[in-house]
Order: sequence, then structure tokens, then C-alpha cells
Amino acid sequence: MTRSGRRPGPTATRADILAAARAQFGAHGYRGATIRGIAAEAGVNPALIHHFFGSKEQVFVAALDLPVRPDVVLATVMDGPRERTGERLLRLFLGLWSAPESSRSFLALLRSVSSNEQAAGMLRQFLERAVVARVAQALDVPPLRATALAAHLLGLAMARYVVRVEPLASAGEDEVVALVAPVLQQYLIESTVDEQ
Repeated sequence: MTRSGRRPGPTATRADILAAARAQFGAHGYRGATIRGIAAEAGVNPALIHHFFGSKEQVFVAALDLPVRPDVVLATVMDGPRERTGERLLRLFLGLWSAPESSRSFLALLRSVSSNEQAAGMLRQFLERAVVARVAQALDVPPLRATALAAHLLGLAMARYVVRVEPLASAGEDEVVALVAPVLQQYLIESTVDEQ
């Protein structure tokens, strides 16, 4: 009698899906890649991708080994009073850079996007659509402000963790939060200027 279901033993399906996702995102960018295209390249049913990863953005996060999921960022941003959003976001960011596993992933990602236009394009599309646009919409701020906030965080990461500029590199987390969180909060305050 033939058994149905998954065969016993290790499976390479998840790895095959991630390889196919990298190929699809590389060929078509974040916008152009689809779950169906990834499934076709991996030789699996699209439902299996949803089973392993959930959404297209979660496949992207796994394929590029991103150390943070956009839904976690959004939940952190929205969990608490509006006037402390900059602080919550900054503490999440600093925590990710302080953890050895995620900081290694961030460093690898920064090296990839700074030396490879295709990788930079994929990450740019992903950040624009899955992170910046969602945060801007959730907080009802213009996308320009959300993008400026993201740029501020990226600059902070480069100075503190990559280039290690002192005294910022050795400053305590609370010191950095006291200095930078109010600036981040300014990006989230309503503006009287009509911004796009």
C-alpha cells in the first residue's frame, strides 16, 4: 500500500524554495517576484510556500536572511503612546544591532547592498513597500518623513556599528536613546508643510 503525505527523512523543500526565491527576487526585484513564480521555479505548489513562510514579504526576509520582520516593526511602532513611538522604534533597532545573530545579518546585508546594485534594488523596493509605506500609513505621516526616519536610523547604524565612530560607538543604549529618540519623534509629528 502506498502512503500519502510527506516522505520520512530530511527534506530539501524549504531550501529549494529559498533558492528559488533568491533567483526570482534577483531576476524580477521585490515588486516583480510572485509566490507563483517562486513556486514554479522551486517545483512546488504555492500553498507550500504559504505553509513554510506565510507571505511574500516573509519569504523575502527569509531568502535574504533579514534580521527583522516588518510586522514586528509595525507592531512595535503601534504598541504604545504616539509620543513615545520614536523611542520604541529606536530601542528595537538598537536591540537588533546589539544581538550577535542579527548584527551579523545586518552587516552582511549592508555589505551586499553597498557593492551590488541588484541587491540594493531588491532591498530598496522591499523597504519602500513593506516597511516605510506601512509605517507611514499606520502613523498617518507622509512617506518622506518615514523615509527620512529610516535614513536617520541607517546613518546611526553606520556610525555606531560599522565605522564605530567614538564616542557614539561606546555610548550606552540609554544615552543614545536620550539623544536620538527626540529627533526621530520629530519625523512623526504632523507638519504644516504639504509633503508628498
